[in-house]
Amino acid sequence: MIEDQVKVHDKFSVEIKLGFNARRKQEVSDFAVNTWIFIPNSLDINRATYQKTDFYRDLKSNIRLITPSYLLRDIANRNKEPFALVEKSFQELASKPTRTGVAEYEYHIRMFVSIIKSALREEIQHILNNGIAEDIEYLANTYVANIQSIAENFRNLRRIINVPSVSKELMNYYFFGDEFISNLFEQHSFKLYDGLNRSGQLKEGVSKNLMALINAEVAYKREKGYPTVEKTSKDRNRDLVFRLSLLKKYAENELFLNTNQRRDGVWIEQVYLSIAAGLSMVFATAIAFSFQQKYGNLTMPFFVALVVSYMLKDRIKEVTRYYFAHKLGRRFFDHRTDISLSEHKIGWSKESMVFVPESKVPDEVVKVRNRSAILEADNRNNREKIILYRKLVRLNRRSLNECSQYPTNGMNDIIRFNVSNFIQKMDNPIVPLYFPGENGQVEIVKGEKMYYINLVLQLNNEDQITYKRYRIVLNRKGIREIEKF
Repeated sequence: MIEDQVKVHDKFSVEIKLGFNARRKQEVSDFAVNTWIFIPNSLDINRATYQKTDFYRDLKSNIRLITPSYLLRDIANRNKEPFALVEKSFQELASKPTRTGVAEYEYHIRMFVSIIKSALREEIQHILNNGIAEDIEYLANTYVANIQSIAENFRNLRRIINVPSVSKELMNYYFFGDEFISNLFEQHSFKLYDGLNRSGQLKEGVSKNLMALINAEVAYKREKGYPTVEKTSKDRNRDLVFRLSLLKKYAENELFLNTNQRRDGVWIEQVYLSIAAGLSMVFATAIAFSFQQKYGNLTMPFFVALVVSYMLKDRIKEVTRYYFAHKLGRRFFDHRTDISLSEHKIGWSKESMVFVPESKVPDEVVKVRNRSAILEADNRNNREKIILYRKLVRLNRRSLNECSQYPTNGMNDIIRFNVSNFIQKMDNPIVPLYFPGENGQVEIVKGEKMYYINLVLQLNNEDQITYKRYRIVLNRKGIREIEKF
């Protein structure tokens, strides 16, 4: 199964998150994602102005394991995974601080905080999407109780490793996790509070419990010397934001996979190029031999034939290379990325980008694109430029199971696409519009000119094909929103 999520990452970047879930009873799982990007002709994005190197420069991909899924109430239970695994690693470190024990200790801290982050996100989303008022109040109060249990259990772990055999450096790993967890509790509780408040579902009891939890976490961080948000900060909490970023990278580093990218089909390409060179040499040699037999060695016709055959040889070589390169591009991809973790080869990913004419776009994709009548009429003269971005992924189930002690569903490919190159030739974002005012006066109203880039995703897994359409709304000031159809 392939899960997709497209959202605004920042002012000029779109984030496309693809989740590849490998089946547990299938040794190898194959996935294919084809993305057609429909670009307005007025933006002047085409083969001549926007090449492969530009596209891949605008594209950034982060490949990581899908965070193991646990309910928040199960995390709060100290006798169940994942807390039981964390506690076991602490006890083993305190007894035998070997290199393996240290690695396990740090690994379980990182995985535990990453699992908490994912569980908090899912729990909050579930509460906010729940339509029953009684259940919302119960779920919100249960959320608070579970967080308090998780915090108490994790903070009690410090007593296990507060022994002479554990160095200050190793204690810092625990404090990094503790600080990150406290930040997660505070930030996600604010999000839950704000979401319930906006929807008008924030009850007085829930409000008090959430604010008490938030204030308790802020007080705890100040007690431990962890930085907190300061309302009157002179540098606008610059150091805190930087530290939050470092903690996030440290905590989630265990989920990121090792990648080794290289060009795809290099050896086949060399074989084709050798064939092209051989064909051109066959032609030149055949001409030389035929003229030599007919006119002799030291004759003017033989000399002219050698020159002409040499000229044509290079042209034949280039034409044959171009033909093979065109055929090769259809079968092979631009890049192949080998994916591994802890010396386990999990699988690979391939990607390619090419401009395609609309005649080469499947009818189903054009239908999902769903142009309006006026757009269809305009497209006859000002045709949209279409980029096809292909991605193939293969995952090995056995390697996924062996690379982690936690249940792993598959991997996420988080793609960030920067649209800065697309806005260079846009018009002014503000357009004056005239409106009849009072007393016969003419008023000027400011209109906003937007451009629309359509994405059509084809998700293919086990002969199941799903189409999704998203529309990026943007102008020279950046991305305004992303619409899903």
